[in-house]
Amino acid sequence: MTTYSAPVEEMMFLYNHLKDNKDYNEIQKFKEINSDLVKDILDQAAKINQEIVHPLAKVGDETPCVYENGVVRSPPGYKQAYQQFIKDGWTSLSCDPKYGGQGMPKTVSTFFEEMLSSSSLSFKLYSELSIGAYHCILHHADTKIKNKFLPKIVEGKWSGTMCLTESQCGTDLGLIKTKAEKQEDGSFLLTGQKIFITSGDHDLTENIIHLVLAKIPGAPPGTKGISLFLVPKFNVNDDGNIGTRNGVKTLSIESKMGIKGSPTCVLNFDNAKGYLIGKENKGLSSMFTMMNLERIIVGIQGLGIAETAYQNSLAYAKERKQGKANNTNTEKADEIIKHADIRRSLLSMKSIIEGERSLSFWLSQQIDVSLNHSDENIRKNANDLVSLMTPVVKSFFTDMGSEITNEAIQVFGGYGYTKDQGIEQLFRDNRITPIYEGTNSVQAIDLVFRKVLKEKILNNFLKLIQKEISEHNNNQQLKKFSNIINDKIDIINKFSNWLEKRNKEKRDDVSASCNDFLKILGYLSLAYSWFKTTKVSLSLKDQNKNFYNEKINTANYYFDKILPRINAHYESATSGSDIIMNAKFG
Repeated sequence: MTTYSAPVEEMMFLYNHLKDNKDYNEIQKFKEINSDLVKDILDQAAKINQEIVHPLAKVGDETPCVYENGVVRSPPGYKQAYQQFIKDGWTSLSCDPKYGGQGMPKTVSTFFEEMLSSSSLSFKLYSELSIGAYHCILHHADTKIKNKFLPKIVEGKWSGTMCLTESQCGTDLGLIKTKAEKQEDGSFLLTGQKIFITSGDHDLTENIIHLVLAKIPGAPPGTKGISLFLVPKFNVNDDGNIGTRNGVKTLSIESKMGIKGSPTCVLNFDNAKGYLIGKENKGLSSMFTMMNLERIIVGIQGLGIAETAYQNSLAYAKERKQGKANNTNTEKADEIIKHADIRRSLLSMKSIIEGERSLSFWLSQQIDVSLNHSDENIRKNANDLVSLMTPVVKSFFTDMGSEITNEAIQVFGGYGYTKDQGIEQLFRDNRITPIYEGTNSVQAIDLVFRKVLKEKILNNFLKLIQKEISEHNNNQQLKKFSNIINDKIDIINKFSNWLEKRNKEKRDDVSASCNDFLKILGYLSLAYSWFKTTKVSLSLKDQNKNFYNEKINTANYYFDKILPRINAHYESATSGSDIIMNAKFG
């Protein structure tokens, strides 16, 4: 079984020293949230994750959810843990106090999301989509529905799902067949089947609130005719109490490679009563409020799982003895952490994880600004940056999660391949993250065709990076990093120009290069984060030399050993698509 210790010191370093967004610091309602309060929240979060949630990871994998007699039963211990979880108020952390929430900013709740992902992704998934459903209802439902459903969701006594996928369509939602027929009282009756529904049914909450995409008869074809509906597992009376069972039935749960403690359901809607959220035929845009939030959170899942993989690899490398690390004359075997290649593996993990955590903290500030700042233009500029970085965080963090969990298995050797250590479970649990909430290839296509070529919002981010490094041109200790970043910005600008040209002449060239472009932007974004981290570490290193010198050394590793991957991605992508498209495949 793995162990986990929440990196509270790392998180507090970011909160205390990299909360440097001027617009964020202007948000009035967050000014009372000080460092002491955040430290207390993170300490309490660490305690429940380390002591209660993390032990459930192995339990859920070895004793998965079961479906029997029409009921989905969660793994042993999940019910008790969930009751403690909601009693302590963790589902309400970032929610509006109007509905019983604590009103914490994303800069705080994102740290908690990471801890939960590190501890047990299966357990996390029971509450994760509830927060997504909360945001969707909050932004798009009428007041009556908000008042009726949100308090129980915020409290954690009711959970939420999103129901998009059907057997004939995943990404192409214009093909959905689920229909919604309007009734005289203004409600709708939904009929159809949804698959791959995370936490679609379970025994942890009193009710489950499904957000369902469906088409009203006579609606326009394709995605322009999709509407969004709230469909509860149990109908809710006007007084807020649970009433009769609605026409929602679980047909089966999937047998999966990982996240076995979380039920992935096939749901059948048979004249299930639902309520329109937002306007008719505008359901997809409403659902994107939930989907975009989930995509960022999925990226945090990749980060969280990678952190656990790194911690356990480091601990094992300090204990496991194998061979001699250098040309000493002693016959005694050395701990494998003394071997250069193992140290390379560990530093690769560390430099990517810490860079990602810093980037996600930066992005959390942008999200808070986009939602809460009083100036509309400032909100829009922040929202553009969030929009640009959403596919990057979702795809890059989860791909790196796969790389890091794979590397962790390698550090453990044969023991990593067996189930005893729990390392192979981290690889299996993470493997879903590049797939769900829009596959990483779809995210890359969205980034290039929509965000870069159509909306042209990449330059805003590049200007932000250039402004940061130009302000420190006279700092000789940062000069090396500045030069490297400028070189990589030249590459991404050349790549962007190449994409513009090829999109007019040969679209296959662009399609074939989207993943490479996303990777380049991901690596560059982490370089930006490491530049900011190094800047702070240089100014503070006399206060805690071990901590800050380690930061500086890890930053140097990232710039020297990881960032050169950008060049390879650029050369591969700009070689074109002829070889790919000419392949016959038998």
